[in-house]
Amino acid sequence: MFWFYRIVFLPALLVLAPRYLWRMRRRGGYRQKFQHRFGRGHDLPPKRPGVRRIWLQAVSVGEVLAIAPLLEALIKSGEAEVYLTTTTSTGHRLADERYFGFVIGLGYFPIDWWLFSRRAWRDIDPDMVILMEGERWPEHIHQANLRQVPVISINARTSDRSFRRLRNFGFANRLLFGGIDRLLPCSAQDEARFRQLGVPAEKIFTTGNIKLDLRIPRLTQAERTTLRTELGGCEGFVLLGSSTWPGEEAALLEAWQAARNRGVECTLLLVPRHAERRGELERLLREAQVGHHFRSRGPAPCRVAVTVADTTGELRTLTQLADLVFIGKSLPPNEGGQTPVEAAALEKPILFGPEMSNFRTIARELVAAGAARQVTDQQALTEVVCELLADPARRERMAGAAGEWQRNNAGAVERTLAVIREELARLK
Repeated sequence: MFWFYRIVFLPALLVLAPRYLWRMRRRGGYRQKFQHRFGRGHDLPPKRPGVRRIWLQAVSVGEVLAIAPLLEALIKSGEAEVYLTTTTSTGHRLADERYFGFVIGLGYFPIDWWLFSRRAWRDIDPDMVILMEGERWPEHIHQANLRQVPVISINARTSDRSFRRLRNFGFANRLLFGGIDRLLPCSAQDEARFRQLGVPAEKIFTTGNIKLDLRIPRLTQAERTTLRTELGGCEGFVLLGSSTWPGEEAALLEAWQAARNRGVECTLLLVPRHAERRGELERLLREAQVGHHFRSRGPAPCRVAVTVADTTGELRTLTQLADLVFIGKSLPPNEGGQTPVEAAALEKPILFGPEMSNFRTIARELVAAGAARQVTDQQALTEVVCELLADPARRERMAGAAGEWQRNNAGAVERTLAVIREELARLK
């Protein structure tokens, strides 16, 4: 079965390459360290006696932010050094800003073909591999097994779509899970799914979601004032579109205009999931004839009604200005949902659409706790936005419930660290 994967992978890569190269060019930033994709150029210092080397793969921005407490604990203990790889340029850029000098190196994850993966393994030479969330690459795991290097999948999850596919193609499960030594699901639902997919119970230990263990630096009042000015004023209430996808900006624009028409003074702050969509969003705002500003162009020269934060790594900061947060990728035809965890940790009232399958359990818990409202469509979004922006007491209750939910779900980082340390101890 594994040799079939190796044989099929290269032709599949050639077929899909044009699409991915176009996306990489559109998003930008991939030219740097491009040789890492082919397993070359990992310039790392020699391994230190008595210190284990961990290769940690975190796909993009959300995962890079989530691993901060894990990295801090591992490095401070002196028991391990970490080489960090990402898949996206935005994740790499953020990791470089936050962890440069903290990890022994920062690179891009290699294409999962045997020659590229083998080259990377030869250069990096890790003693342990940690994969975040849905990262399960057969060749990468196979190279670890050949070298008897333990593989730990942390914050492990599987989306509704992936679970359906894996149930229909059981033979693939051996490739994806067979070589993983410890699988740490982020929820009881994910644990149940992994068991149904054939992962042995002794390999599974549910730790909870490390993204719930957030320590977000809070802005001072002076910093909030400065940021509001840079964004173009942000007068009145702030409606935030968090990690929005196509169609959702238009829906939020309609909701915001309806609230203004009802006499609610408010500003719309849009943070698109992909900053390269700025051209599309500028056309939308020009057609709507509203004053707007794009964060990537520097401080706003005047007051505006709508600000687009087309930057990377600022969502946690910008969320602190919000009075009401809509979570993107949740209105049809989009599906899956972006994470509502940061908004909850910052004690913000939350809205999202019906398509939150990537965070189904979290979304359900937030609604049950009174911290979030789920809307069915654009019309419902408009009505609920208008309702909540006109009801400060309701928003305050939702905010308090969000903070309480986050505090009640903390502790996953320590549980995850305990498993990692247990595996490190076995290496000695």
